[in-house]
Amino acid sequence: MKKPTRRPAKSKSAAAHLIGLGLDNQDGHQRLTRGEQFTLVGGSEETHGRMTETIVKTFETLKTRGKPLQAVEPAELADIIHQSRPV
Repeated sequence: MKKPTRRPAKSKSAAAHLIGLGLDNQDGHQRLTRGEQFTLVGGSEETHGRMTETIVKTFETLKTRGKPLQAVEPAELADIIHQSRPV
């Protein structure tokens, strides 16, 4: 029997990408917004706009903190995204 190979652990320098998915589209319009480290798909005009605003503010906060996306821990990123949501 062949011994299973072990994958090397991902390094912190691995690529990172955020994906936003809006599911409330009812007008048939296909919305897609891409950036270097994010992709936003679908949603109503309002939802897609809110996702766009949230992602822009999230990356502004990361830049202010001097942290690239791939260096942020998931819990910290979740807090940043939560704080970046439009009211």
